Amino acid sequence: MYHNNSVRLLSGNSHPELAHAVAERLGVSLVPCTVKKFSNGETSVTISESVREEDVFIIQSGCADVNDHFMELLILISACKTASARRITAVIPCFPYARMDKKDKSRAPITAKFVANMLTVAGCDHVITMDLHASQIQGFFDIPVDNLWSEPLVISYIKQYIPGWRESIVVSPDAGGAKRVTAIADKLDVDFALIHRKRDGKSATAPERMEILVGDVKDKASYVALLVDDMIDSGKTLSLATRTLYEKGAKTVYALISHGLFSETNMSAMEELPIMQLIVTNTVPQRIHQNACSKLVVIDISSIIAESIRRTHNGESISLLFGEWAENSNITLCQ
Repeated sequence: MYHNNSVRLLSGNSHPELAHAVAERLGVSLVPCTVKKFSNGETSVTISESVREEDVFIIQSGCADVNDHFMELLILISACKTASARRITAVIPCFPYARMDKKDKSRAPITAKFVANMLTVAGCDHVITMDLHASQIQGFFDIPVDNLWSEPLVISYIKQYIPGWRESIVVSPDAGGAKRVTAIADKLDVDFALIHRKRDGKSATAPERMEILVGDVKDKASYVALLVDDMIDSGKTLSLATRTLYEKGAKTVYALISHGLFSETNMSAMEELPIMQLIVTNTVPQRIHQNACSKLVVIDISSIIAESIRRTHNGESISLLFGEWAENSNITLCQ
């Protein structure tokens, strides 16, 4: 399958389930490596096989204990670099600190740029990630960055599993997601809308509500609302948006989110939320969240990650992963 069989797949502790799924799809074995902590919290890495002159791919997502997992990634990269790996690619399905992509207030750090610098200094030659919170993060790097999209998989899921999608409206809960929802709406040939969160007063404790900025839903007696966002953390935006859409006449609401972090989310509250399904990808582990919320549906992205690794290793274009290849591939759901 590979030229000179020179690909080597490694994984840290952030998402071993995804790493094993990618390895299985590629028909290779994960390189045995031990990533652990000393009693004082320092990270120890031991790679048990030679990676000299090999094409190394390290799968590590930015989730849960994000600082520890990012440190693991840096040390794994450095270990492979000093072990004379030919090329080192960091496969980061959920990019850490992606929300800190600009200086939005005085003395605020642009941490995403700092993360890019650390990856490069550690010895990373190439980055593969998915659904960056802000596309300009690609410009923070002086090395190639491939930002994969979950959009084709989401479109395929909508067509296969959501009844009545032809009479749906694709909705973004903020103006920043306009490009994302318009692209999906165009491919589905349906309408779109943008809603925006605002407070009813100037006080920080004033109640919040949402209003529709773009899109006309008044003339639709009932419609299927497809609420699309790149990330869910606390779940507050989702709750407000869902209530607003039902007030505006939605018949059912489906939430489709790329990165289901759920670090501040009460999953029992998600269970009670009046949505039909909460669809996320497995860029971060979802097993615990699935057990806590029956409405949670998880799309497996291991196929698109594996194909991007195969194409990168063989020097092939990965542009097909942004369109028909993913849309026409079979959707696998994590049970």
